[in-house]
Amino acid sequence: MLAKYWKKIGMLILIIACVFNIMNKLVKKVSLNKEMISSAIYMMKQSENEKNTTK
Repeated sequence: MLAKYWKKIGMLILIIACVFNIMNKLVKKVSLNKEMISSAIYMMKQSENEKNTTK
């Protein structure tokens, strides 16, 4: 019985996973400004680490 409906069950699970993913992104939406600032801080730290390791 399960083998007959495996494509429909898989598609249903995929749709539910996509809906949860979209809802999670909407709820935990990070502003572009915060994302850019955190990326810049990360890049600065990486640059500092590279400068310290090359000396």
